[in-house]
Amino acid sequence: MSLQITPAPVRKTVTVKAPAQKAFDVFTAGMGRWWPPTHSTSKSPLKDVIVEPREGGRWFERGEDGSETHWGKVLAWDPPGRVLLAWQLTRDWTYDPAFETEVEITFEPEGEGQTRVTLEHRKLERFGDAAQAVRDAIDSPGGWGGILALYAEVASAG
Repeated sequence: MSLQITPAPVRKTVTVKAPAQKAFDVFTAGMGRWWPPTHSTSKSPLKDVIVEPREGGRWFERGEDGSETHWGKVLAWDPPGRVLLAWQLTRDWTYDPAFETEVEITFEPEGEGQTRVTLEHRKLERFGDAAQAVRDAIDSPGGWGGILALYAEVASAG
């Protein structure tokens, strides 16, 4: 008998025209170049998104006023193949250091100079009675699919 996790993780895949190392670097070190400014949790307009390049590093946004708003932390740092991030935003899109779901991104070389990038946002059941609503939001066109499309444009650019 298999256990059905409800709601199921959100999984999205894109192929970018870049080798795995570049795809990894654009996703992690270059997140501020492609993250949509509408997806901000700060009172100040979004200036940058930072993923500190190490296990235990912070994942946060920096506002135009210099303020920092935390989103989570780095759980695993395995360039250029994988990064695992703790998403510590609650159902209200506010940071809670005691709350955690996981966003895992893998980078698999595929053919000449291309990389398949797979994102999985899991442990959504931790949102409790809001789990399905949160899943619907992050699986909507404005959620991970749309965000990965923006990433793919930047990663595939010369």
